[in-house]
Amino acid sequence: MKKSKRRAHRSPRGIVVLAALIAIAAIVGCSLLRPSRRPSPPATVRHATAAPVGAVTSVPAAPTNAPLATPAVPATSNAPPAAAATGPRLALIVDDCGQWPDIERAFVALPIPLTLSVLPDVRYTAAIAQEADAAGKGVMLHLPMETVSGMDPGKGKVTTEMSDAQIAAQVDDDLAQVPLAQGVNNHEGSKGSADARVMDDVVRAMVAKRDGLFFIDSRTASNSVAQEVASKAGLATASRDVFLDNVDEQGAVEAQLRAAADLAIKNGSAIAIGHPRAATLAAVRALYPELQRRGITFVLARDLTKTVEP
Repeated sequence: MKKSKRRAHRSPRGIVVLAALIAIAAIVGCSLLRPSRRPSPPATVRHATAAPVGAVTSVPAAPTNAPLATPAVPATSNAPPAAAATGPRLALIVDDCGQWPDIERAFVALPIPLTLSVLPDVRYTAAIAQEADAAGKGVMLHLPMETVSGMDPGKGKVTTEMSDAQIAAQVDDDLAQVPLAQGVNNHEGSKGSADARVMDDVVRAMVAKRDGLFFIDSRTASNSVAQEVASKAGLATASRDVFLDNVDEQGAVEAQLRAAADLAIKNGSAIAIGHPRAATLAAVRALYPELQRRGITFVLARDLTKTVEP
């Protein structure tokens, strides 16, 4: 009797393992046959291309807290070249300083030479003088002097009723408050500047106090003798040509600035006096590039003083 062959029986566990191995092999094989996929690059990288030389490219907007690309006051590097030293020169003097620091600092920040004349015995006398000097601006003592109208010119004033010694002491004290002052001009003084004795005392006190001081006559009176007396004493001196802001409006100040420029072009130089006012600041800020284009060179007040040889 023939023996029948026995068929091998696989266990259920083995079948499961074998099926798993076959499935894994199929997956691996498929992955090897398909091309690999990578994540797409960010749009800014994928589409970025180098701009050709000279091409105009867009510039991202600056964040709101970033500084402005163009300063409120044009920089000197953007201004037309200064006229030659032999061309017309214009000196701007800002009187009554030491009282309104914000606007006075705005004048100091202007990128042109100008001179701040600082009052004695006011709150910011020392601070404004120091800041102006540090910025390369001119500094003067704005010396209060007696008026014809009787209006009080403020503390530190020189009056016609003072003795010679009192005037000398007052000028000495006022100059001591502004040690950086390179010169002096009168604040008010329509009466004091017309008195030869008073002016002689003022000038003598200046000479005794400090070498090299100059005096500029603000010409608050048509009969002023200030420049004449200072010149006879050997001081470098000059006088005001134009008041800028008798009318406190920007348009009026601009008209006066142009008039001062016309005088400078006609005579070679001019001195204009203004005050720490918003209209005056706006007018100077708006017009100085125009005046430079006309050939005006802005200078310090001391640069327009001269000594008359005896």
